[in-house]
Amino acid sequence: MIGICVPAHNEAASIARCLSALQRAAVDPALAGEPVEILVMMDACTDATSLIVSQCRVHSATLHARNVGVARGAGAAVLMTMGARWLAFTDADTQVSATWLSDQLSLGADAVCGVVAVDDWTPYSAAVRQAYEAAYMDCDGHTHIHGANLGVDATAYRRAGGFPALALSEDVGLVNALLATGANVAWSARPRVATSSRRIGRAEGGFATLLNRLSSMAEEALTPLTEPLIPLVRGV
Repeated sequence: MIGICVPAHNEAASIARCLSALQRAAVDPALAGEPVEILVMMDACTDATSLIVSQCRVHSATLHARNVGVARGAGAAVLMTMGARWLAFTDADTQVSATWLSDQLSLGADAVCGVVAVDDWTPYSAAVRQAYEAAYMDCDGHTHIHGANLGVDATAYRRAGGFPALALSEDVGLVNALLATGANVAWSARPRVATSSRRIGRAEGGFATLLNRLSSMAEEALTPLTEPLIPLVRGV
């Protein structure tokens, strides 16, 4: 079985689209009928997220950690108990491609780090988009780590000790732990997702923070919007 974990904190505006895309990926013919289970980890939700999830024919669990590392780790534990041999992770404001799961598995690696596109640049100026795209490596061999586009073999995950209980960069922590165990990590542009361009994110220092920093730099013209921004993109 393949397990998908989606942490969610007050994601009523986006969770239905996220789950619809995941359900489409779950029936990809390239998976040859292998079962796929989707689990939403609802972390301290106070909006309609739980109601929407209950209508989407997926698994769900509730916690009050307000910590994405804890939520991803708890979800992974549940999915492995259910029999998952492969764990795939995305975010509630993200839509995966129809071949997302089969693209991860096709690489034959212990773990897969995929790429992220922005779903709508309307909230930002053209300069911000140009800066991001100039700094971002949308190609095989990239160095980006995104919790919104990550897959890992369950055995390799256990060996690495799972996600650290971090409210930010828990994905980087896991990948570093995987590398430390000698895991084969594929850095691929094949598994694709599109994530929200919202200005207010769920974790300070996350993807929304990056886009806002790029926007501020563009508006204030404090620095050229090319090479110096690359370190800001990596590890988001």
